[in-house]
Amino acid sequence: MNVLEKIIQAVFVIGLPTSLKAYRYSKTRDRLNAAYPPPPGDRPVSPGRLVSARPLPNGAAFHFDYADLEICFLHPGLVRLAWNGVSPYSYAVTSSEWADVSVTLQQNRPDWCLSSSALQIRVAETGEIQFLDLAGALLRREQPPSGRGRGWIQSVKLDSQACICGLGERSGRLNLRPGSYRFWNQQKNGSYGPGDDPLYISMPVYLCLQPSGSYLAFYDNTYDGRIELDKSVELHFEDGPTCYYLAFGAPPALLELFTALTGRAPLPPRWALGYHQCRFGYKTQAEMERVFDEFQRRDLSLSGLWLDADSFQNWRTFTTDQKRYPDLPGLARRLNEKDVHLIVSTNPAFQADPQVELYRQGLAEDVFCKTPDGRILEGVVWPGVTAFTDFTSQRAREWWGRLYADCLTQGIEGFWHDMNEPSSFTAWGDMTLPLCTLHDLDGRGGDHRQVHNIYGLLMDQAGYEGLRKLVPEKRPFILSRSGWVGMQRYAWTWTGDIESSWKEMRQTIACVLGLGLSGEPYAGPDIGGFFGHPSSELFVRWFEIGSFLPFFRTHSSIGLPKREPWEFGKQVETILRRHLKNRYALLPYWYTLAWQASQTGSPLVRPLFWSDPSDHRLWEADDAFLLGDSLLVAPVVEPGVQQRSLYLPATGAWFDFESDEVYEGGQEINLNAPLERIPVLVRDGSILPILSQEGLELHLYAHLPGAAGGEGVLYSDAGDGYGPWRVDRFHFSPISGGYELSCDSEGEFPWPYGPIQLRLHGAGSVTAAFNL
Repeated sequence: MNVLEKIIQAVFVIGLPTSLKAYRYSKTRDRLNAAYPPPPGDRPVSPGRLVSARPLPNGAAFHFDYADLEICFLHPGLVRLAWNGVSPYSYAVTSSEWADVSVTLQQNRPDWCLSSSALQIRVAETGEIQFLDLAGALLRREQPPSGRGRGWIQSVKLDSQACICGLGERSGRLNLRPGSYRFWNQQKNGSYGPGDDPLYISMPVYLCLQPSGSYLAFYDNTYDGRIELDKSVELHFEDGPTCYYLAFGAPPALLELFTALTGRAPLPPRWALGYHQCRFGYKTQAEMERVFDEFQRRDLSLSGLWLDADSFQNWRTFTTDQKRYPDLPGLARRLNEKDVHLIVSTNPAFQADPQVELYRQGLAEDVFCKTPDGRILEGVVWPGVTAFTDFTSQRAREWWGRLYADCLTQGIEGFWHDMNEPSSFTAWGDMTLPLCTLHDLDGRGGDHRQVHNIYGLLMDQAGYEGLRKLVPEKRPFILSRSGWVGMQRYAWTWTGDIESSWKEMRQTIACVLGLGLSGEPYAGPDIGGFFGHPSSELFVRWFEIGSFLPFFRTHSSIGLPKREPWEFGKQVETILRRHLKNRYALLPYWYTLAWQASQTGSPLVRPLFWSDPSDHRLWEADDAFLLGDSLLVAPVVEPGVQQRSLYLPATGAWFDFESDEVYEGGQEINLNAPLERIPVLVRDGSILPILSQEGLELHLYAHLPGAAGGEGVLYSDAGDGYGPWRVDRFHFSPISGGYELSCDSEGEFPWPYGPIQLRLHGAGSVTAAFNL
């Protein structure tokens, strides 16, 4: 899409009057940025030479001519490095309580070596730092940071085969190397496609795969920055602390350590893992009720129905249009009878009009962002000229959290945080607030240069904490367009306003995988793309992918043709119904993966290299993915394709989920994939829980008679709240003529499924040796 097309698209979506306000705002933004530039900086160009070193609890301090370095082990495989002081306040790091780590500090003139039971760190006289395993294999070699004005740069040497993944939300391949990426959350003016950068969630965290071993790097710096990936990692931040964390180990261990540091995603309400239907343009309650009725009449599974910003009165957030939606409580009750839930959009800006009640409240509570001269900062969002909530203020976060109360009384059970990069409509330039905008920063004070990237994170925190207070018996469900490191503690996300194209559908797989490796395990795309309208074939293939991603929602822009499953004809509806039934049949497995993510930080959707990072052929695979430990999903990502090739991880045999055909791992295979089928494989040794009309079936996969058997886990509770739970760990082992299934259980929640049906895939028979 060219520039003119994007301008026309934007005017169509937001309207001409708002577009004119955006033009005036753009001039004001540029004037403020010019009038209030950042003060000059004077960081030392280099730290100079190493002068001395001394031991500290769990680490050591190194004194250079012009800088100080503190290295602290939080875990034998997790280390924090801070040049010139630890970050005084972090919005990402939540864990400060770590067990003591035994370390040794030794001098090998002129260098020093600091060691744990898992890692050696060599600090050279020049400030170069090498990280090695205990066998002496080099894992990472970095140069000391050097000053550049108020900012700093750092170079890290890369192995020629190294693969870099993560960095939050990126519109690229799984392996982001080579490439250049900015750390600046940003809404695109119109849709985005493959290669557009940056997007809504920029995270300075990446996972490096290399022959000598894997590591994860997280830079705890919220300022604008850029990372260049080529022969080395070239990192630049415009300002902020030089404090970063490095974890070493296999990918599962890296995510476990990283989320121990930054927090883990809480268990969501079970219904959130179902299918969601949304559209920018459900104009009335009557229209939404017709959509709901059609889902019921056509036997199409549904868990969430969404209200976008056009449901507001005059586009004002938290203000439902009572004429078009006269009885939301009644709609919510009808939906709840079928276990369907109502979710509403919100955004952080309020119409700057003294006649608007919420604006008056915000003024009285002093919760809005300000310009350097003390005036309320005014931008342009859906209702026109708006004031933005300052979520860096505890007072503002608490005020915002109370605003959900009225929505909850209307039966709304989920909240969608939109426009929270934060975004203001503009005619040109960056669609955000002036960089000089003042923020409270919990009493420390600062400007938008420091706050921009964490604005969405703090909005999510405000929402999550507000909901926990208002409805403590339920788990919050929040979807957020923007965020930063640690957003997994509060919200899910989706891949934003993507274009409707085959290339973008394929790219979203890598995007979701990258978010998972950055700590956010719950993500998915707008099925079919937000802008543009997909063909029937593209929509089916996108729906198939979405049915195996954590957030499973169809959504599109205003003015586009409808996208409910029946709108593409009876053949497509039949195909989609089948995939919906399959999604809901696998909900016990999905829910168990969600529980595991809350315990270990492992994403639900994982790259193929997850279980075998030593296999280089898996490092760049981003047209297939693992769902938990048991399933491998290999979607079709090109038009007109009826089969696809796949290189299998060499971690045992794999069963075709539908035909039970068995494939040995470590080889290239071809899979049939007619339009109605998405190839899915099951790992040998798995126990897969699947719902059927008779109850719960346990499917046991054993390729060879008398083989070692296998295991599986099933988590159960009431589906919401914080009451009793149970974990059942199933094991099957070979006996004469077949297998015996046993179970170890813990927790007080009663067994919820009734009798178990056993299904063995492979030779022999299976018997149960337990009672539940």
